[in-house]
Amino acid sequence: MCPFCYIGKRRFENALQQFEHKNEIEVIWKSYQLDPSIQTEHGKNINQYLAERKGWTLDYAKQMNAHVTNMAKEAGLQYDFDKAVVANSFDAHRFSHLAAKYGLGEAAEELLFKAYFTEGKNIADRNTLVQLGTEIGMDATVTKQILESDTYTYEVQHDINEAAELGLRGVPFFVMNRKYAVSGAQTEETFLKTLEKSFEDWLQEQPKLTIVEGKVCKPGVDCD
Repeated sequence: MCPFCYIGKRRFENALQQFEHKNEIEVIWKSYQLDPSIQTEHGKNINQYLAERKGWTLDYAKQMNAHVTNMAKEAGLQYDFDKAVVANSFDAHRFSHLAAKYGLGEAAEELLFKAYFTEGKNIADRNTLVQLGTEIGMDATVTKQILESDTYTYEVQHDINEAAELGLRGVPFFVMNRKYAVSGAQTEETFLKTLEKSFEDWLQEQPKLTIVEGKVCKPGVDCD
């Protein structure tokens, strides 16, 4: 539900496409809630929510979101805050963990962002989450059963606790090799430079095998 997270996601993806070793990078999404106490409110858009929560006028909230909408447009994204539904994101995070189990975490995140910021869907609605799951090949019955249970509650809370241990106080927040971090929707250049540095360090940390040569048998050839 953080507007800068979707923008940061797209900028990071663009940087990753420029990275020479992109096929060797694993991206893992972590859960984080900006406001765990938020209640899903039908009929109230994000402009109204922010005005009430932060003590802004409605016009000022609209101005702020219009600025963010322009930022999103520059990243190739379409935001519609007038349609965005104020919703608690906890079940959406559980859904994300379920999708990751099937290797669909990235696809699920993209659909969740689009559903919230562009399409005005209620991401707290379990039927909506089931539908999003079917769009990326998840079994509707399994998704429904998981969402109706407390499965992945621990995993979501664990991510949130881990973020606190890292000193994280806001999102987006990108951690690379647990040594470097990028806070905020930074430029593609910043992401690319951090990727290059963290990958270089990772390579240097890998154990190097010292071989004592001797007689061996090799596939397809006679033994020495």
